[in-house]
Amino acid sequence: MSNRGEDLESQVAELQAAVDGLTEELVETKERVRQLEETTDSLEADDGEAESRTTAEQQAQARGAERRDAEFVAERDDDAVEAAAEGEEEESDDDDGDDIIVA
Repeated sequence: MSNRGEDLESQVAELQAAVDGLTEELVETKERVRQLEETTDSLEADDGEAESRTTAEQQAQARGAERRDAEFVAERDDDAVEAAAEGEEEESDDDDGDDIIVA
């Protein structure tokens, strides 16, 4: 039986070594996961800052486009006023009484 006892003690020692090794791996893996999470968080924060900068740039471009649109509309309004004034002048020239009315 002493042989059986020695075999069991040997198995216990091997299992204890395996448990110790797995415990070390688990601790190292947890540490690595924590480092990766920190890196991911910092990258996401950097992306958020880049997005806010991009958004600011997009807003500036949109404001520039709005200004151009406003200038275009203002020019169109000026052109419409000028055309209306010219149209009134032309209409006043046409009041010679030569209009033919067909009923």
